[in-house]
Amino acid sequence: MPDVQKHDDPGWEHVPAEAHGARQMGLAPLPADLRLSVIVPVYNERDTIEEVIRRIRLHPCTVQIVVVDDASTDGTGELLAQWTADGKAPDVTVIRHDRNQGKGAAVRTGFQHVTGEVVLIQDADLEYNPAEYPRLVWPILEGRADVVYGSRFSTAVPHRVLYFGHALANRALTMLSNLTTGLSLTDMETCYKVFRREVVEAIRPTLKERAFGIEPELTAKVARRDYRVAEVGISYRGRTYAAGKKIGLRDGFRAVWCILRYWRYD
Repeated sequence: MPDVQKHDDPGWEHVPAEAHGARQMGLAPLPADLRLSVIVPVYNERDTIEEVIRRIRLHPCTVQIVVVDDASTDGTGELLAQWTADGKAPDVTVIRHDRNQGKGAAVRTGFQHVTGEVVLIQDADLEYNPAEYPRLVWPILEGRADVVYGSRFSTAVPHRVLYFGHALANRALTMLSNLTTGLSLTDMETCYKVFRREVVEAIRPTLKERAFGIEPELTAKVARRDYRVAEVGISYRGRTYAAGKKIGLRDGFRAVWCILRYWRYD
């Protein structure tokens, strides 16, 4: 297993303040010798998947992109199959589920194929901006964290304001999660979760959730194993239901069950 701290040999404590500040703000690019694995769960995202992958590829490091198509019905699967046939995406591994199982199942499948030092989860709907990877990844490369969450609620970066009910539910779920895990997150339900690969390898065999319950399940299992967790602010461009937003009330109830279920048990 590569040592992620090799990207910062002196240790982060000895990095000049201006360089460290640039990393915290996401202004310092990712190291060229880093291998980053990005899991992209996809369900009916034909209109956005190409742009998401284009943005991911802009980073100077070696990027392994693992796209997991969760049995899309809008032509996404056919588009991905065409990429593979044309040989236009050698850096993209495409895996297709035979039937729709949910985001959690797609993430679990992606975890089985990652090879990078650092693993990041990226939604395919352009609500989250891949340009912010440096801000998310540097705390791990500097040896200050094992897991990093990108918070939509702890940021000075502009973000689209939508759905008061969703924001309230997210904050309530995060508070309940914090009460059980002892963490002090502001956004447990965020898509942007970044892990050292050793963390993924330790947790992957225990994962059970197939839908959006994967978010509280991952959080509970990270906390119970005492991994170091950092949180950084990110921008957010939320979609409307008309534009394809998929999470609903049933997912909220399931999240509550998962928080309580994985509080004590794997």
